[in-house]
Amino acid sequence: MMWRVARSLLILLAASLGLAACNLPRATPTPANPNAFLTAAAQTVEVQLTMNALQTPQATLTSPPSATPPPPLPPTFTNTPPSTPSPTPICDLAQFVADVTVPDGTTFQPGETFVKTWRLKNIGVCTWTNGYQLIFDSGDAMSGPASQALAGSVAPGQTVDISVTLKAPTAPGTYRGYWRLRNAAGVLMPVSNGFKGTSFFVEIKVNPPTPTASLTPSPTPPSAPAVTQIILTPVAAESGQVRSSGSVLSPPNTGDLDTNETAQAFLSFNISGIPVGATITQVKVDFSSYDTLGNPWSLGDGCLRAYIQNYGTPDAGDFFPGDPLGALMRWCGPAELSSVFEDNNVKSALQAAIGTSRFQLRVQFRPPTTNNNGIADMIRLGAVKLIVTYQY
Repeated sequence: MMWRVARSLLILLAASLGLAACNLPRATPTPANPNAFLTAAAQTVEVQLTMNALQTPQATLTSPPSATPPPPLPPTFTNTPPSTPSPTPICDLAQFVADVTVPDGTTFQPGETFVKTWRLKNIGVCTWTNGYQLIFDSGDAMSGPASQALAGSVAPGQTVDISVTLKAPTAPGTYRGYWRLRNAAGVLMPVSNGFKGTSFFVEIKVNPPTPTASLTPSPTPPSAPAVTQIILTPVAAESGQVRSSGSVLSPPNTGDLDTNETAQAFLSFNISGIPVGATITQVKVDFSSYDTLGNPWSLGDGCLRAYIQNYGTPDAGDFFPGDPLGALMRWCGPAELSSVFEDNNVKSALQAAIGTSRFQLRVQFRPPTTNNNGIADMIRLGAVKLIVTYQY
């Protein structure tokens, strides 16, 4: 392109010079520089190229466009899990713990009487007290009562053994009866670990009659007495401590206080479930659930003793002020109190009490019942048990 422009300019320049020469006077030619013509032409081309360059639009250098900003992030929503509501406390709620007597499938003779005992725990927030009942619900009643009041009271968290006297049907077969608990307002309470969460049951088998080889019936030998075992625990409302000052408190503690008062423990056992006519064959004593304050074994002669005392509900008048004699049991040191042992004295005392509803004990140290050191020296009894086996 540039060389075409230069050639055009040279042609124009030559024509111009020719015309000028025709119009100017002739002169004597002066020897000229033989390169002058080429120099002028080159200069003319340079000027024209410069003008063309100035007239040519120049590309405008612009900075590259900045990167397009990313679109805004969508709003982030945080899912806050709903707070878990605290479970609503249930007033009356029982938990089935165990069959104490008559395991499921126990075999009985037709018409045989037995005592069924269930162990239940109060896992509600209300105390089972006056008006709470064991009731028959459905199935085979086995000559049991329609309802039976719960003895004493059972605070939340406490365990209780509930017994009922029943009689095996006369026809052979398998029988089951369902029982429930009802509060003072007549409302049936649910039973955790129970049958369908509502009840607990007794299931027995009745032996068929022995077939005879002849038409003449032979005399039936008397059946062996049924052996039953029950566990007696203190009735909470009838157990506690009485102090020498006359104060009555619920925990069954015994020993002395930091005020140098004396405390005696009182324990009441419900024995109404043992049928009249039963023969007690064994009693095991378990006082192993306890703890101590100070050194209670420094009191008296260092031996804790239990005495029979029919007192009803503990009151200030039940405190024994003298030196008691005729102890039923004694424990001389923590090793003996921590053991479970069979006791014939208690067996004889219980046998004599059959037919009454209560078997009650007073537990204390013999004088001096305080060491006057201003320190509490006490034994705090826990889940006391009398494990009773009898025949009937």
